[in-house]
Amino acid sequence: MISFEKLIGLQVITSAAEILGEVKGANIDTKDWQVTELLVKLSSMAAEELNMKKRLGSSVVTIPVSVVQAVSHVVSLSKSVKDLENSREIIEYKE
Repeated sequence: MISFEKLIGLQVITSAAEILGEVKGANIDTKDWQVTELLVKLSSMAAEELNMKKRLGSSVVTIPVSVVQAVSHVVSLSKSVKDLENSREIIEYKE
């Protein structure tokens, strides 16, 4: 188990060893207190590949925890950027 504070700021790495971005937060289901999605600030490369590049600032997306393979000093995903783009599992986060 990892504390929420340690999760914030971790790099998110895809199955193809691409840097997707950095964890900025999480969505939590308050019914059962489970993390359902990670909020990830995309790297420039990932934002470009996913067609989410903004002129000012950076894109934040939600990634379902079902795609998370492991969490240690980084968050490892079970899919590549291309897989995520094709599956439409990530959604642009809007507050």
